[in-house]
Amino acid sequence: MADDKSNRGPADRARINIHEAYEVEYWSKELGVDPERLRELVGKHGVMAADIRKDPG
Repeated sequence: MADDKSNRGPADRARINIHEAYEVEYWSKELGVDPERLRELVGKHGVMAADIRKDPG
């Protein structure tokens, strides 16, 4: 079954999927960073939101 694109929150609230535009938008707002910084943080720390929240800068 395909993803429900009408659901604009992340499918897994613990992981960040940078390959879905709506998740990038959600997590950018949630974490207070721009999309490019979010991608950098995911590259540095992995996809777990808790690990990215720990990054001080």
